[in-house]
Amino acid sequence: MNDAQEEQPLYLDHTLSFEVRVNDLVSRMTLEEKISQMINTAIGIPRLNVPKYNWWNECLHGVLTGDPATVFPQAIGLAATWNENLIYKVANAISDEARAKHHEYVRRGKRGLFQGLTFWSPNVNLFRDPRWGRGQETYGEDPYLSSRMGINFVKGLQGDDPKYLKVVATPKHYVVHSGPEGIRHHFNAVATSKQLYETYLPAFEACIREAKAYSVMCAYNRTNEDPCCSSEFLLQKILRDDWGFEGYVVSDCGAIGDIYSGHKMVKTAAEAAAVAINSGCDLFCQVMFANIRNKKRFWQWMIDAVAQKLLSVDTIDKSVKRLFMARFKLGMFDPPEIVQYQQIPFELNDSEKHRKLALEAARESIVLLKNESNILPLNKNVKSIAVIGPNAEDLEVLKGNYSGNPSCYTTFLEGIKKKVSSNTQIYYVKGCGLTNESKYEFDKAIEMANNSDIVIMVMGISHLYEGEEGNSKLSVANGDRISLDLPGVQEDLLKTVHEIGKPIVLILTSGSSLSINFAHENIPAIIQAWYPGEEGGAATADVIFGDYNPAGRLPVTFYKSVEDLPPFEDYSMKGRTYRYFKGETLYPFGYGLSYTKFKYSNLEISPKNVNIGENLDISVEIENIGQFKGDEIVQLYLSKKSSELDLPIRELQGFKRVSLEKSEKITVSFTLTPKNIYYVNNEGKRIIEPGKVKVSIGGCQPGFSEDGLNLIEGDFEIFGKKLEIK
Repeated sequence: MNDAQEEQPLYLDHTLSFEVRVNDLVSRMTLEEKISQMINTAIGIPRLNVPKYNWWNECLHGVLTGDPATVFPQAIGLAATWNENLIYKVANAISDEARAKHHEYVRRGKRGLFQGLTFWSPNVNLFRDPRWGRGQETYGEDPYLSSRMGINFVKGLQGDDPKYLKVVATPKHYVVHSGPEGIRHHFNAVATSKQLYETYLPAFEACIREAKAYSVMCAYNRTNEDPCCSSEFLLQKILRDDWGFEGYVVSDCGAIGDIYSGHKMVKTAAEAAAVAINSGCDLFCQVMFANIRNKKRFWQWMIDAVAQKLLSVDTIDKSVKRLFMARFKLGMFDPPEIVQYQQIPFELNDSEKHRKLALEAARESIVLLKNESNILPLNKNVKSIAVIGPNAEDLEVLKGNYSGNPSCYTTFLEGIKKKVSSNTQIYYVKGCGLTNESKYEFDKAIEMANNSDIVIMVMGISHLYEGEEGNSKLSVANGDRISLDLPGVQEDLLKTVHEIGKPIVLILTSGSSLSINFAHENIPAIIQAWYPGEEGGAATADVIFGDYNPAGRLPVTFYKSVEDLPPFEDYSMKGRTYRYFKGETLYPFGYGLSYTKFKYSNLEISPKNVNIGENLDISVEIENIGQFKGDEIVQLYLSKKSSELDLPIRELQGFKRVSLEKSEKITVSFTLTPKNIYYVNNEGKRIIEPGKVKVSIGGCQPGFSEDGLNLIEGDFEIFGKKLEIK
């Protein structure tokens, strides 16, 4: 053995365990070097062969980068697919592009913002109120649906290698965070133990316990007076002690400064840094594009905390070791040839394969809200079509927020043009702007509608109108909405064109629910397209002209008015979401139409009498009794009653997306475990107790079946002594 081999430090020996290697590397660092690794712009340490690294990257629905990347439907659209396997495939494609891009950047000597392998996605906050501008980033209003979508997204990102992570996934924003955007830096979200464990924690718990997410981002706000990024209860007791989380916690950007400047919980920056790190926050994100001076300031906070004996070196070591464990698990200190993910070809970026997947995801996300007299699908040989609306030829409504840049894309207008026959005359006019009050183009819209056989109107909102604080240029409420109605004069344009009397197909773009009461009453066909990604226009045209049978379902409730909602700042679930809202909806959670019809029969529940703590099996037969092949979203809801507690009206506890040919019949089965059957009491404990439980299975929620064929109900009874589920 030569001298070079004998002197090789342990951390560079890839045959040793990651733990041994991490401990060895950190033991060689000075205090300032350790602290320099605890901000997102970690500097290089040349003497230890540690390259600089920027921890900040995003991949909410595609890699966020200046270079071309595949743009999939916005997260809320992915949720509308109700397809766990598809979500996994999308996340796997995203992480392929992420890996390929990262290694190309490294080859070119680039290690900056949005070039690393640690991604601050997915957003699994509960979309409790449609006014929240960032609700588009989530998987909707239901804890179970959000959990299943989040689990599969995390697994698709992190990969299945027994040793290495493909990328690091970071569920955010932990926890009880969903607006208002304008006060997030000093707001206190109040939630009872019951609300916390029943509503706000489940998706995070699922991403940690089942999907093994290796990072978590703590939120800006306080939860029950405790800043989330310095909450020992959240970061240590729940996250690490109860859930067994072994990864690292990163702050939302600027959240550590909020502890003293916004929440005013401490008097100095050093105290803020100390209380955050002592509570379990390992990595500080600075404000975006912070300069070297800001970087030094963040270092100084921690150095001052150590000098004032508010923070120990041992505690810093814990955080730094967690951070380097992630980098070792990503294979950053190992030979490329032994890390399978380093072999992913750069050509997968923005590839035809991924573009086809984006089209598939967009198709599956589309929700058909109305189809009066089966006006859809349209004939491709229709003589003339007027395409009207501010969103018909706009890239922004395809993208949504936290979006990459597609090298090519299909707008709604382009999708329609490509789908119809060469003899079809297409007229196009915007008619009005997204938010302004000008009626300048109304006359032209009227003229085109009069000259056409069919009118397709593309309306709604975009991420410029709803989104994150400071990033939504057209929002009047810091990214949030104050109304659920169509903005500007869009409603006036819709009413004006409707008066002409031509058949109208309305396409809606949004990342949240819209109060389209006039359209619901008067427009024969309505399609919810969300922010559908780069191939959204092609996918929507496929639906309109019958090349794809829509099957998406709403992951949120469409309310009739903002007046139906409790105050935005109220984090109680009373009167919110399908689980607790008792009013009349415009379109309910889980709703969506098809061009075909399904019939449910032969519900089997076994055993009908189940002992506490045991599983039970549920099956149902589904038959396609319509005229088209189609997908069905099979939804399983449970309803429990309590004389002491305000329990949800019903809760989703199972779903499957299945495809049936015309006249085909299949059996769909579910297994319910104790974790599906519990309720949460006022102490936040998950309890199963004796009693009857109602089961509803169908293509919609109970009470919303149009003909009663696509819904079937039964019950089972639980016997035994009350049991707490851990």
